[in-house]
Amino acid sequence: MKKNALLLIGLMTLLTAAPQASQEQLAKSIQDARSETSRTDAQLKATLEAINALTRQTQGDLRPAYSTYCSEVSRTEAAAGWTKTRVEWMAGDGRKYFRDWQNTVNSIGNPSLRKKSQKRLDAVQASYNKVEASLRSAGDKFAPLLSDLGDIRKALASDVTPGGVKAIKSTVRSANWNHQFVDKAVKSALKEMEKMETALSSEVR
Repeated sequence: MKKNALLLIGLMTLLTAAPQASQEQLAKSIQDARSETSRTDAQLKATLEAINALTRQTQGDLRPAYSTYCSEVSRTEAAAGWTKTRVEWMAGDGRKYFRDWQNTVNSIGNPSLRKKSQKRLDAVQASYNKVEASLRSAGDKFAPLLSDLGDIRKALASDVTPGGVKAIKSTVRSANWNHQFVDKAVKSALKEMEKMETALSSEVR
């Protein structure tokens, strides 16, 4: 009997610990995704600053400024790749977390408590869905801008001359214009992720 009681206590400990671990895992995934998104956003701004500096240069050798720009584009592409990976991990953790939470809610015997728990789950999942939607929006706007920045690098690769720089100026202006929409979408994504981190926190605030 004592052995069975210990086994039951151990099983209950596992059942209560699993949702908490999943909650902490998702919170960490969102935190990592937010950090990567913020880093990529800062790197994108550095890339735009580099190409703007190149187009404003009126004397001296253009090659150093172009080399700086190429380095910044490469860093932005790498950062974007890491951000995409982090977001994919977050999505996987999110699906598992809400699936496990739903299974737990379904197992609650008290109808009133089950209803309240379901309402809470639905509210948190709605917030998480906003995070995913805002990240998709940011990604949709980011991808063509990054493509243009890569094309500018290619266009200048064999033509780092005043004439070559003049030829890419309209695309640079377009990139600067489009960045405001990317920036708005990224800020929205970061804000939603911050809200979600708070919703998943075990701290009383």
